[in-house]
Amino acid sequence: MATFFRRKAAAVTLGVLALTLAGGGIAAAQPATKAPAEVAQPGAQQSGGQSQPGVSPAAAREAKAAMGATLAVPAPGTVEWAVVASNGTLLQHSANVVSTTKYGPGQYQVLLNYNVSLKAHSATIGTNDQFNVPPSGLVSVAPRNQTVNGVFIQTWTPGNVPADRPFHLHIAN
Repeated sequence: MATFFRRKAAAVTLGVLALTLAGGGIAAAQPATKAPAEVAQPGAQQSGGQSQPGVSPAAAREAKAAMGATLAVPAPGTVEWAVVASNGTLLQHSANVVSTTKYGPGQYQVLLNYNVSLKAHSATIGTNDQFNVPPSGLVSVAPRNQTVNGVFIQTWTPGNVPADRPFHLHIAN
């Protein structure tokens, strides 16, 4: 009986040793450091190497001034919204939306008068023209880099080429 347990213990020990060495070999194959895109601020670096434009001192001042607006922060459960034209013009919006900025092909910023960095953001391609079907395309939305009261929106053609598209933005509080 004692011989049986010794053989079993030896087999278990060898199995554990083999698994430890195999696991160590897998871990050794992993990169030691993260790539720069993996350590960037969330929302600052998107897939495909595309990133948000930098925040200029003037844009930072505008965002700070927008935070000083006199409207109350929306109650939990309410939705803020904006309808933005493809040229960046703010067509319609809820009371807490302050402004929009167009940076380049398919790159937009929407500023609000309160911190929206931890809110839920969603956007869809769309317009407010009742006689016009909006162009097809893709849209993504993220918190604006270094601007707690801003949202960054990017739009593309269906072929994944940056392009100006009208969109609707929703922010759930």
